[in-house]
Amino acid sequence: MREEFWDTAPHYGGKEEIWDALRAAAEAQLDLAQAIVDSAGIIVTSEDMTVCYDERGAKYELPKYVLSEPVNMIKDD
Repeated sequence: MREEFWDTAPHYGGKEEIWDALRAAAEAQLDLAQAIVDSAGIIVTSEDMTVCYDERGAKYELPKYVLSEPVNMIKDD
């Protein structure tokens, strides 16, 4: 589901480079994620990064499943 979201996210509007930065931030550790968001000029308006805006005011909404690891899955070994 994550790959499908990120593949189709630019079609929801906004700039592709902002979507790329949001993906990189979502997949990074907290310190690096903050640096990515800051350098891209992304304004995070929710505590969990589900609602963000770019400098031009375009809204980006991220589903929770792209922001956290699943806890109900069994890992293949």
